[in-house]
Amino acid sequence: MAANKKTLRHQRILRELELEPSLRIADLAERLSVSTETIRRDFDELTEQGLINRTYGGAVRRHASEPGLNERHQFHVPEREAIARQSVPVLAGARHIMIGSGATTVHVAKRLAITMNDLTVITHSFGVATVLAINPTIRVIMAPGLYHAQEGSMHGAQTIRFLENYRVEWSILGASGLDQDGASDALIEAADVYSVMMERATRTMIVADHTKFNQAFPARYCDWDTVDVLVSNQAPQGALGETIRDAGCMMKSASK
Repeated sequence: MAANKKTLRHQRILRELELEPSLRIADLAERLSVSTETIRRDFDELTEQGLINRTYGGAVRRHASEPGLNERHQFHVPEREAIARQSVPVLAGARHIMIGSGATTVHVAKRLAITMNDLTVITHSFGVATVLAINPTIRVIMAPGLYHAQEGSMHGAQTIRFLENYRVEWSILGASGLDQDGASDALIEAADVYSVMMERATRTMIVADHTKFNQAFPARYCDWDTVDVLVSNQAPQGALGETIRDAGCMMKSASK
């Protein structure tokens, strides 16, 4: 009977994490009318089964891949808008920027378009290019390459060779996952592009919401000591936060 209750509770936890990609132990314990210790044990078992990843005070659902860009645009909109507001002032004075693909970077580009002028932006993302087009003082250079329809962006050897011809003050990149080893992406081709953008930029900013914390995906594209600024809607806690601070990366958190 107890085992059956536990199985049902595990199924409920996984359903809750499908609806909310990140859950706190205390919130879930209250929701399921059990103790926080029970939820901690459940999280430990689900982590051992490879179904979730533990975070500081909670858990996130583990996925082998990310949803497509159009689907991701529907998630965490207030958080991404807050990240964009927090990130753009850091870029003051920049004239040449590279921006990678992703839902959060599109929000940053949108904010750039309404707050900054006289920029040259190099990107491989059609979403980024489209939102920048509202500002006629921003010059957009679109990288060529193989079109990835699910991500709305260009990838491949031609894209990389093109980007290697430029030098910019900042690269602004998203990520599928952020863990102690660095930033990673579900799409290997995207990670290749991000690596080159970092190499061609004096400084790098990663923009990602809290659901990416303690997540790892197949293509790691940087260590923390190569990132200058991380902007998220929450400050990473625990071992992840310590690793980022020790690497000398500035962390900026934004409220909704």
